[in-house]
Amino acid sequence: MNALPVNNIYQTACRLLIAGFSASLLLACSPADQPPVAGTGEPAAGFKFDTSLSVADLMSLVIDPAADSLWDNAGWVESSAGYEELYPTTDEGWDFVRAQAALVAETGNLLALPGRAEDNDAWMVYAEGMVEAGKLAMDAAQRHHNDDFFQAGAQLYNVCRACHQSYNPDIASRYVDDEPQASPQ
Repeated sequence: MNALPVNNIYQTACRLLIAGFSASLLLACSPADQPPVAGTGEPAAGFKFDTSLSVADLMSLVIDPAADSLWDNAGWVESSAGYEELYPTTDEGWDFVRAQAALVAETGNLLALPGRAEDNDAWMVYAEGMVEAGKLAMDAAQRHHNDDFFQAGAQLYNVCRACHQSYNPDIASRYVDDEPQASPQ
């Protein structure tokens, strides 16, 4: 049986010890207050969020236009003129609604910031639901998948409606017509 000479075993062991010691030393000497890694959810030390834009302004200037773009580009309309699908038909159209879906997702995060969140209970559930619906719409738009895009829009609608009912019933009832509509004859 060929055994390694004692000298080779000793050299290999020394190399492994030196490599392990070097790695430990590098880790121990790394600064603890490095900038956050993308996606960790932690702001850099000392960063203060500016939440002076009111929730009403955030809604009217960012969320409403983005959500309306999703809803205006999903589903179908049937009228006396015929049946019309509303889904994007070009790559550019899908890119546009994907960008709008990203705005929806990220504004869900903005609603959850301290100074803007109404509470840490239902408000956060609705904000998270908005993020999730936006991400689903982004994914469906990237895949040009009509049904999934429609479902993401429906999920967003349900989250928005529930939040408005809980926190601002005037908004929730703004789109409800109190007058019953006569059915067409």
